[in-house]
Amino acid sequence: MTATRARVEKSAKAFRSIGEAAAELGLETHVLRYWESKFPREVRPVKRADGRRLFRPQDLDALRAIQILVHERGLTLKGAKALMAEQGLKAVLSGAATLGSAGGTSPARDLQETVAKAFSAEMATGTDTERQERLADALNGLTDLKARLDALRDRRAA
Repeated sequence: MTATRARVEKSAKAFRSIGEAAAELGLETHVLRYWESKFPREVRPVKRADGRRLFRPQDLDALRAIQILVHERGLTLKGAKALMAEQGLKAVLSGAATLGSAGGTSPARDLQETVAKAFSAEMATGTDTERQERLADALNGLTDLKARLDALRDRRAA
């Protein structure tokens, strides 16, 4: 690429080659190709007759959303795909997308609250018996959660 060409900035509506898209997002080109295969509904670059990909602005938005979910929020690709399908691309890009069930409770969330309560400042003021009861409740919750995870793992292995 010449120095003159490097200084020219494309408009926001311009199509980008895979190299330009990767540079804009700070990713490698193979990552974009992989995400394209995993998110066929969201990322659909135009392919020229010679096979080169040209990413449209909506493709870049989808890639940006995937990057936010996977790299910043720590979701798996499967989790990112489910969240994008459930809440939409705009919610992810605006930061309005929420992880987990909205307003609902889950065994893991309940366990987090139980453990937090067990080790909170209130814990220091309780008697030894109350502390032991709270810790026993937390241990029971952990044991129950482990049993659920083991059962799920066994079902997936079968």
